[in-house]
Amino acid sequence: MGLAVVVIVLDVVGLAMVLSASSVQALRESGSTLTYFGRQATWLAISTVALVVTAKVHYRRWQRLAPLLLGCATVLLVVVLHPAIGVEVNGARSWIELGPARLQPSELAKVALLLFCADLLSRRAHRIDDSRSTLRPVLAVAGLTAGLIMLEPDLGTTLVVGAIVVSVLFLAGIPVGRLSGVVGVGTAAALLLALGESYRRDRLLVFLHPTADPLNTGYQITQSLTGLAAGGLFGVGVGASRAKYGFLPNAHTDFIFAIIGEELGLVGAVLVLALFLAFGMLGMRAALGAPDRFGMLVAGGITAWILAQALVNIGGVVGVLPITGLTLPFVSFGGSSLLVTMAATGILLNIAAHATPDHSGTAARRGGRRLRP
Repeated sequence: MGLAVVVIVLDVVGLAMVLSASSVQALRESGSTLTYFGRQATWLAISTVALVVTAKVHYRRWQRLAPLLLGCATVLLVVVLHPAIGVEVNGARSWIELGPARLQPSELAKVALLLFCADLLSRRAHRIDDSRSTLRPVLAVAGLTAGLIMLEPDLGTTLVVGAIVVSVLFLAGIPVGRLSGVVGVGTAAALLLALGESYRRDRLLVFLHPTADPLNTGYQITQSLTGLAAGGLFGVGVGASRAKYGFLPNAHTDFIFAIIGEELGLVGAVLVLALFLAFGMLGMRAALGAPDRFGMLVAGGITAWILAQALVNIGGVVGVLPITGLTLPFVSFGGSSLLVTMAATGILLNIAAHATPDHSGTAARRGGRRLRP
């Protein structure tokens, strides 16, 4: 129940902030301040239905569907790369146009890969120390998925996929030494990819010196920090943001947290952070109380996914991490992202509904890492 309340509050905050952050751009583009708000409200209604459906489906059914979902996601990741099918936005060919809506295959790939890894690692728990049976197959499939996403290219989503896989491997009980090697290689690869393209290299350098080029490469982060500073303790008031008047690009998507900080102040920003912290605590409680190993891995993976994406997004907005272009879960404007995130949260809610205090840590002890509340 607590987890559902947290998600509802985040959705409501997101809908209100999308209305505020997008109003000026919507008015300029379509003559109505409600254009983006209407789309987000529609997607939220559809996503809520998806959450309710997945919350009512027993989570173990997804174990049987995991290979099929991963296969479909992989096909879509290949198809979206075709110039006649994939839609390019901001330099990334990440969307497939379906009439008035757009589907982002990489979002589906997140949950499909998570379910596949949890299924494989739960079935092979008795061989967790055998890398050929556990670690190598997971890395092979994750590497293929991440490679296809990078071809779009989308480094931010690739990093989230990496965080999901590492969290599931950790929870499954993969030896820390081997896992450390995987993280080290992954970090080195991410750094090379970041330096391999000029625009990604600029983002990394801007992160290190945000005021070095405030009118060009550092413009977005400079405007973001200016908006946050203008908010002060209690903010300038809902709807009163100045940054959204063309000063801050992507105000209603990647940088919506800057608008929250400007309009609601430090208090509002901290409350949003507290909501994500509560989501993390309740998600891990569901994982600890899961009746079986598969449920534990799925619940822990979904929780890590949401928190990792929120951390990377907010870190980029406040200037402590490089900008990646990731949306803020539940809050930012975006149909595919919201739909898949809400559907995954429904699975988490179903696991939480089957969890009991008596099961706390049981799934982890059955061949996996011992978790403690």
